[in-house]
Amino acid sequence: MTTATALPTLTAGTWAIDPTHSTVGFSVRHLMVSKVRGRFQEFTGAITVAEDGTPSVEAQIQVASITTDNEQRDGHLKTADFFDAEQFPTATFVSTGVRGKGDDFVVVGDFTLHGVTKQVELAMEFNGVNPGLGHGPVAGFEASTVINRKDFGISIDMPLEGGGAVVGDKITITLEIEAGLQA
Repeated sequence: MTTATALPTLTAGTWAIDPTHSTVGFSVRHLMVSKVRGRFQEFTGAITVAEDGTPSVEAQIQVASITTDNEQRDGHLKTADFFDAEQFPTATFVSTGVRGKGDDFVVVGDFTLHGVTKQVELAMEFNGVNPGLGHGPVAGFEASTVINRKDFGISIDMPLEGGGAVVGDKITITLEIEAGLQA
């Protein structure tokens, strides 16, 4: 486990991720010259803050909820060529520690995708806490990491005639999270 760090002003308790006001997105190089962006529309999770202020995070993503705003591509991404959503319907993240990095934080945890678990580090910015709109306080976070899809068994190669590949290996995952303190 990595060093535990308390997040300032985050009250002890369970902070549920609000999927209506949050985004789990990604981008990947396409044809070596541009990026395709997408997101997952169904996800759940929570940040649990211990009495000493130490946070832990658990999240689940429904892989079949992927959208890149292109129905044909989304269908292909759900197949065994990529995510194999039928066999591996859920991606998960479970934190193992949090450490400070200047004014920001690094959340370390086990990320499971395509049946493979690897430790990842998320660079995280804590955006603070707001009293909310009558349903209790909300907290905001932004985080990102870069993974190699091949490390998770997504190894399809689609080479281009002149060199390179249709789809890059590096995937940037970006999270914009709003979470509400549960009663």
